[in-house]
Amino acid sequence: MKLTLRVWRQKNADAEGAMSTYEVDGISSDMSFLEMLDTLNEELILKGDDPVAFDHDCREGICGACSLVINGDAHGPERTTTCQLHMRSFKDGDTIDIEPWRASAFPVIKDLVVDRSAFDRIIQAGGYITAPTGAAPEAHATPVPKPDADFAFEHAECIGCGACVAACPNGAAMLFTSAKINHLNVLPQGAPERETRVLDMVAQMDEEGFGGCTLTGECATACPKGIPLMSITGMNKEWLRATRKVSKR
Repeated sequence: MKLTLRVWRQKNADAEGAMSTYEVDGISSDMSFLEMLDTLNEELILKGDDPVAFDHDCREGICGACSLVINGDAHGPERTTTCQLHMRSFKDGDTIDIEPWRASAFPVIKDLVVDRSAFDRIIQAGGYITAPTGAAPEAHATPVPKPDADFAFEHAECIGCGACVAACPNGAAMLFTSAKINHLNVLPQGAPERETRVLDMVAQMDEEGFGGCTLTGECATACPKGIPLMSITGMNKEWLRATRKVSKR
């Protein structure tokens, strides 16, 4: 395959960025998208040019580090992570636009790499449970109804990639935050922080500068792990419950 790549290049957070055009040839349809970028970078290095910086780690669709907007879609044309997107999804001769996540809360570090530490701070605000030190409790010591376990597991699948923010026209982080809140709030182990968790995490989300949610649904469409849009409704219910309970104290 021969492809034309239009790649966002930006030296650092303070520099002006622009799209640069590159031609790559000999790309196998069996390559992953990141392997294709590796090929581009090998050619750039051999020419003495600066390679394109992009984020990656496991390359197995687990860690969420890969984060690219490809032809206007977060993670590209398939509902998967960028690292699991293969070049068979494109045709010989295609022009592919490659950009970083676009959100004020995700500043560009270099080229296609953005700072997603805002997500870490949201989790630090309440994405944990009170657990006593010592040996692990017996597995059946705290029964969890299967519907609750399934609900928690569905939300625990969120890998924090940020595709929901990149896809949202408002740059909202509601789907990510709701997944982290709902995952723990439905479990008995998460009950001690149930109210403070939702209040603190939502407050931190707002402080980070993410946009407001208008329920356009683009976040759920782009999510590679299928976190449902109803997750946001669940978080809103938790937030209302917590505010009412706190106001009565």
